[in-house]
Amino acid sequence: MMQPTSADSKPGVSNLSRRPRILIVDDDPLIQDSLVRLIKAQDYEAVAAGNGRQALDAVDRMQFDVILLDLNMPGIGGVDVLAELSKRGVATPVIVVSGDNAIDSAVIALRQGAADFIRKPYKPEELLKRIGNTISNQQLERENSLIQQRLQQSEKWHRFLVNTSPDFIYTLDGEGRFTFVNDRVESLLGFTRSELVGCHFSEIIFEEDLFRAEHVFNERRADARASRNVELRLKCKDGQQRPRVMNGRYRTVEVTATGMYEFPETRFENRFVGTYGVVKDISDRKQAEETVHYQTFHDLLTGLPNRAKFRDHLGRALVYGKRKQQALSVMILDLDNFRVVNDSLGHGVGDELLIHIATRLRQCLADDDILARLGGDEFAVLLPDTTSRLEATVVGHKLIEALNSPLRIKGHDLYVTASIGASFAPEDGAVADTLIRQTEIAMYQAKSQGGCRIQHWQPAMQEAFSGRIQMESDLRRALANDEFVLFYQPQVDTMTGAIKGFEALIRWWHPERGIVLPDAFIPLAEETGVVVPMGEWILRQAAAQQAFWRKSGLPPVRISVNISPRQLETADFVGSVLRALEANQLEPGALELEITENVLMRDVESNAAKLTQLAEAGVCLAVDDFGTGYSSLKYLSRFPIHTLKIDRAFVKDSQLDGMSIANAIVGMARNLNLNVIAEGVESAAQLERLRILQCSEVQGYLFGMPMPAQDATRLLQEQAGVSEDVAKAG
Repeated sequence: MMQPTSADSKPGVSNLSRRPRILIVDDDPLIQDSLVRLIKAQDYEAVAAGNGRQALDAVDRMQFDVILLDLNMPGIGGVDVLAELSKRGVATPVIVVSGDNAIDSAVIALRQGAADFIRKPYKPEELLKRIGNTISNQQLERENSLIQQRLQQSEKWHRFLVNTSPDFIYTLDGEGRFTFVNDRVESLLGFTRSELVGCHFSEIIFEEDLFRAEHVFNERRADARASRNVELRLKCKDGQQRPRVMNGRYRTVEVTATGMYEFPETRFENRFVGTYGVVKDISDRKQAEETVHYQTFHDLLTGLPNRAKFRDHLGRALVYGKRKQQALSVMILDLDNFRVVNDSLGHGVGDELLIHIATRLRQCLADDDILARLGGDEFAVLLPDTTSRLEATVVGHKLIEALNSPLRIKGHDLYVTASIGASFAPEDGAVADTLIRQTEIAMYQAKSQGGCRIQHWQPAMQEAFSGRIQMESDLRRALANDEFVLFYQPQVDTMTGAIKGFEALIRWWHPERGIVLPDAFIPLAEETGVVVPMGEWILRQAAAQQAFWRKSGLPPVRISVNISPRQLETADFVGSVLRALEANQLEPGALELEITENVLMRDVESNAAKLTQLAEAGVCLAVDDFGTGYSSLKYLSRFPIHTLKIDRAFVKDSQLDGMSIANAIVGMARNLNLNVIAEGVESAAQLERLRILQCSEVQGYLFGMPMPAQDATRLLQEQAGVSEDVAKAG
């Protein structure tokens, strides 16, 4: 009875990825059992059949790699099985294992198609050797048959398939000389087919790749171990430039090759006849990969290493320095006033400025020093072999001085300064990320001290920086937790003393610090971008307060709201103002926007367009701190201005210069039919001088400090004679 010893599979093409499967046909159960154990010990699959009928049934159901067949069996004998297999076209090799000593039996078996004959008794190792050889021969015959089928195709069909291939296809003889190349070789390397046939393959291999090519181009293996997708470089003819080549001397390719063999009549040995290979041009892919790699580790604007590449350089330098006991310095440089240039003259000018700055910085450094752009206007420098902090300080001052002279960009003479932080390794640390973080903290410290200086890392800076980080976190939380509140400072008619409006000023009720004035958090809010949602909140809150006063029957007064630079830059700035008014059913003139001269001048075209759109809707515009910035009528005439606010510096200055400037501003405003508000009025003498100048409105501590909404409501109530219930409700 047939005894399958492994999972059955359906008949069909032999699966080369599975273990070889052997069919054992013998009517002796003891021989069957011993053969099964012997076969399985070699990691083969074994299936046993007790007679010829079972053997033929097994062949119908599954694919075998070798059949071990006994000739002398009852019923359908071994010779009959051979005849039936031949009749059915079964090509599985058969090894006859028989105890019949007659030579005729062996001859008959071989004539019937047996692949081999071995007599009982036999040595197990001899049988295994025969099985192994048979399996190998079968595989080689299968591969050779496939090659022969391809070679036997019609010449026309062969030329079409091979010569129109996008890949370079070749065959080599046993000595490594080309016996065939397709037409693709000419467009790839510049050689004609006749120039290469007969040449050794090494003549087209790039010199540095010869050793690897010896094991690839003339591959002798024909199994799964054969070379696949091995990268090499092939020489172009005479080094000439081929189409789309990265380097005119060579093309980068991937080679897949397999050995070709023919089988002698003895069937026990095979002979290597050459190599068949396919060469795929990957030059464009390699160029793309190199481009991606470059872009991953370099700043595309300046061509300098980026943050990731700088971190890699620093890590390697730290390892080398530790081994050689050498110190190194890290510096991070941030431009102090780059954003003003970028915002006022546009990103195109800003980008060109960065390129010129990178060139100047590079000229200050030695060849071994590393300069990188970390992002924005932030650069990093690695000095790989420094002996002291003083050496880094000297280099830092050279970098600062290199920026002292103006840079001529698109008709503008631009002046920039830099703040530099520095760290010294291994004293300040021996981990790349730690050094970079500490150096950035030192740079922020230099910037906080006024910029245009170098500051070395000190451990005490960590606490200050942590405080800055905590402040930023608190700011973001404050928006969500409604910790901000608006105070209001009255703006008074100079002649009558009547309240004409209020300036809305933000305060922060910090849960731990108490009241925090804007000077302590607005710069950080501006830097981090928190000022944008904060500014939108101020607009909504001021509009809501105005609506409350209107509904309470109080006399109409304007509320002035300060607009930050980043808020004005947003694409939705106009929409945010109009939405705040519409949500509270207010006419546009209920709010006045205060913007400083310098902010207006940052991007004249864009700012003028936005503010004109608001003015056409009815929103008023006040220029804050007038007289401290451009004070250019040419530029200011482009904006729909309603009010000029005289800076407190001119109000406090009782000398002739200060009064002259204030007088000029008032006169100019009168001629342009603009309202004028003087800020910082703290004494009766200052008020009297402004009255003499006919300044229309004043604002300052003389008339009241910034106050909560309830107190502002009370002032309006007193002015209008409205019940105090209104004040309490405010």
